[in-house]
Amino acid sequence: MPLPVGFPNRFDGPAAWEAADLNGALDDWRTESDAGTIAELEAAAAHYLSLGRDIGGVTAADFPLPRFSTHLVALRKKLVQGIGVEVLTGLPVRRYSQEVAATIFCGIGAHLGSARSQNAAGHILGHVRDLGADPQDTATRIYQTNARQSFHTDSADVVGLLCLQDAQSGGESLLVSAEAIYNRMRALRPDLLACLFDPIATDRRGEVPEGMKPYMEIPPFNWHAGRLTVFYQRQYIDSAQRFDGALRLTSDHVAALDMFDALTNDPALHIVMRLAPGDMQFVYNHALLHDRTGFVDWPDKAQRRHLLRLWLAIPGDRPLPECFRQRYGSIEIGNRGGIVTRETRLHAPLD
Repeated sequence: MPLPVGFPNRFDGPAAWEAADLNGALDDWRTESDAGTIAELEAAAAHYLSLGRDIGGVTAADFPLPRFSTHLVALRKKLVQGIGVEVLTGLPVRRYSQEVAATIFCGIGAHLGSARSQNAAGHILGHVRDLGADPQDTATRIYQTNARQSFHTDSADVVGLLCLQDAQSGGESLLVSAEAIYNRMRALRPDLLACLFDPIATDRRGEVPEGMKPYMEIPPFNWHAGRLTVFYQRQYIDSAQRFDGALRLTSDHVAALDMFDALTNDPALHIVMRLAPGDMQFVYNHALLHDRTGFVDWPDKAQRRHLLRLWLAIPGDRPLPECFRQRYGSIEIGNRGGIVTRETRLHAPLD
């Protein structure tokens, strides 16, 4: 099956990076928080907490950052139009309560966009840690285990992580460019690349909006408004085949998905980083896929791996094709993403 006329032969922009490009230019995507930035963030958190409101309701106006907001404007541009990733390092989270750390994280998120619900309960602040769930259970969200995840995208424009505690070993974060994968497949197997533009069923894992199917039918690759957008979670694609009405995977689809997975795992394409306590990672979800290696936790429960997560809708972002309405409900720029059901009420739970 050939690719349609008009599809690019190759992407050469900043989002088409390979591993050597980013590994050789750490200053392009890692920013150390200086004393002035930390003081400004702490003052903004103290101000917001003095208002007595739920952390989930923080806005940029409620979280004043006179100096650092300029950097966050540039960060938003880097995510949407540039390489698609930045890590802010050096936040001294060990001296904060979880409430203060979460307020700083959500406050930064409010300057980048609007927070979206990450589950049917309306949690805009996710807790990424091992809850002992069975990774083979089709009701399990993989981030609630200590298992290797596999490269995937989340249901928002941008996903952010704040590391509160890292694991005893493992748990590294991996990122790969969708445009780099496209380039390789276009050069090596354009016939299989074309299969990834077909609608493919992805399991909702039990979080089903009212009136919708328990699975979505969205192509892994979408070419829309001059942009390549990726939507992918192989485990959920495989588990969606349990539904009688789901589109069946052909042998060509399986071969294309297998090649896609092999390329995501190619060390020449992906980067690997270990987030330390106080590191904040922001990733542009429409251009990059992310993964996490399996990990071994500390015996002491108080020391176990724990990251906070945000899903953000970004103003001024790219348009998405109509098929994404299955996932987001709304595809309105700046007001899309997340998991919304009848019971959803947005809030930010702490431990």
